[in-house]
Amino acid sequence: MTPFTHNTTIYKFAITGVSIVAILASNGCATSSLLDSPSQSSTKNVKQVLSEDQIVAFGRPAQSLPNMPNATMVIVGNKNSYVLTQGGTEMVTLLSNLTPKNIQVQNDMSFYVPNNDGYFQGDMKLSYAKLKDEFKRADYQFFLQNGGQDCTTTSDQRIAAQRFCFNIPVKGAIYPQVNNLSLIQSKYRPLSKPYTVSFYTQTQQSDVSHNGKSGAQKLVLLPFALAFDVVTFPFQLFDSVVN
Repeated sequence: MTPFTHNTTIYKFAITGVSIVAILASNGCATSSLLDSPSQSSTKNVKQVLSEDQIVAFGRPAQSLPNMPNATMVIVGNKNSYVLTQGGTEMVTLLSNLTPKNIQVQNDMSFYVPNNDGYFQGDMKLSYAKLKDEFKRADYQFFLQNGGQDCTTTSDQRIAAQRFCFNIPVKGAIYPQVNNLSLIQSKYRPLSKPYTVSFYTQTQQSDVSHNGKSGAQKLVLLPFALAFDVVTFPFQLFDSVVN
């Protein structure tokens, strides 16, 4: 072996030795980092129900509400009042012109409270169905004017019925229990089954193995919101809710 070849071989071994030391050192650092750091965690959005309430009736405020000029409809609950500032007019139009017994709620009455500050938003999805030969020309004109979409199901077709669906985006604010709740409760006959409205928010939760779940939150009402009287609408609640 020539001196040049011998020196080259030594140089290769030296490089290899340095590389192994570097790899071992880096692995040692990584191992140390894993040992020193806390358990791995990830953050995810979790739906958290803030409150549920039983619905008593629908109505409108007996007097104008401060800072709520568009308050056209109120969902009267046993615990709180839920004032619609968007979508209330559309709801009143539908419920005042359609036969209540033919109306179904196509979704649960669950509303999103983004900041838990007393303001909520969501959708009310209603459908209206009856035998096809009972519809009149004026009915179809009403559906066209109010965004009704034909959503007839196979079950409807089997009994010669037709169904129209309405999707109403709503926004509103949460107020205390109405002043005249006892009068309203005495005015209405007991419902055949309970109707509930719920409110939820989205919270970020760290999924850490050794940590417990985040504590439950409570629904926050509008600051300085005052109770008020409500005038109920002449219609009764929907006959059924379809989830």
